[in-house]
Amino acid sequence: MLKERMTPEELAHLTGYSRQTINKWVRKEGWQTSPRPGVQGGKARLVHVSDEVREFILSAQHAADFSAGAHFSAEDGFDSLLLSLAKEMSDHEQKELTSLLLREGITGLLLRLGIRTQGQ
Repeated sequence: MLKERMTPEELAHLTGYSRQTINKWVRKEGWQTSPRPGVQGGKARLVHVSDEVREFILSAQHAADFSAGAHFSAEDGFDSLLLSLAKEMSDHEQKELTSLLLREGITGLLLRLGIRTQGQ
């Protein structure tokens, strides 16, 4: 049930995503928020559930339902898994990973991850 204003925790519960992911969406999408009454410090916020937020949340629910039932295999789902992971990253994280991949290449990345050794 969507209310007019909801906490990131409530939205996380609805979508199956973490509170941190909801807060990332709030910043990235520029959703309107207001201070949460009765909470000191100013960090506790309520998200205004506009039509844009409602649509985003509903699409996230469908994506969560789909991914919960999906089993990724190396042949079928690896590309999809990588794309899903990239979409969860912030713009800054995506740029940093892109830079690393361009600088190091796949071999350098595999070496850093310990998947490949220098002699392979």
